[in-house]
Amino acid sequence: MFSNKFGIEIEFTGITREQAAKVAAEFLGGSPCRAGGYYGTYTVTAPDQRVWKFMSDGSINCQKKQGSRIVNAGGSYSVELVSPVLTYREDIAALQGLVRRLKKAGGFANDSCGIHVHLDGGSHTPRSLWNFVNLVASRNDLFYKALQIPAERMRYCKKMDAYMVQKLNEVKPKTFEAIEQVWYSQYRGIRDTHYHDSRYHFLNLHSFFHGNRTVELRGFNSTLHAGKVRAYIVFALAMNHQALTQKYASYRKVQSENEKFAMRVYLVRIGLSGDEFKSCRQHLYEHLDGNAAWRYGSKENCRSRRRCPDEA
Repeated sequence: MFSNKFGIEIEFTGITREQAAKVAAEFLGGSPCRAGGYYGTYTVTAPDQRVWKFMSDGSINCQKKQGSRIVNAGGSYSVELVSPVLTYREDIAALQGLVRRLKKAGGFANDSCGIHVHLDGGSHTPRSLWNFVNLVASRNDLFYKALQIPAERMRYCKKMDAYMVQKLNEVKPKTFEAIEQVWYSQYRGIRDTHYHDSRYHFLNLHSFFHGNRTVELRGFNSTLHAGKVRAYIVFALAMNHQALTQKYASYRKVQSENEKFAMRVYLVRIGLSGDEFKSCRQHLYEHLDGNAAWRYGSKENCRSRRRCPDEA
């Protein structure tokens, strides 16, 4: 599960791209460079020759701290950290360390900022991509509540389109081409463009068909809390592994009267069990209602239901 390669984009503000690049260069032991271009990019080449980028993004509401106040700032305060290709076991400590340094330097995220995790799509098959769509669609509501996606960002990470999901399951695709036809069936015009409208969903397959052959998860609020960044990454990797290894995934909506318990059970099921991922699980279900430990809310309720099995 954790051998799969990934990349991450973390949007934030509070410091400039130049400042962020200098922080990264000092932490990584690399050299910063002003690449410029349309996105005003700064790059940092680490000793292992991997390149970390700090780019602008037009969706970011630029701000900075002025004493105890947060005030509007210029475009240089629009920062999107774009990582090189990473692997979890080898790189998570360095990534978390860099996130902590950027926060200490004054960086912060607001409601306009998101995190996007790109997963290597090289191992995917038509069946596994179909699985991935169904896995997200069946838990749309649970995931969106758990991740607390604000209204400001919904246009950039919409829920899976019900028509597309229904059509995909009617077609029962056997090839990538068949999935691609369904994915773009509601869009006109050229597909081979980076900012295609179909990309703005929790699960983005446009990057797979007309990008770097990656599967992108866009449904994460940005943060410079290193623990939450780790939680989002392991969640993405675990979901990807489930899509790759599960024979079949239903798109039917998952119902639960105890959201927190349902989320905990799901996370354990996809491999995020044990003490290693305890904090990750807590980050991922902290905003849900219910009791994570007991399906029916408490030990007493469970006993009551066992005594009265016929009661609804």
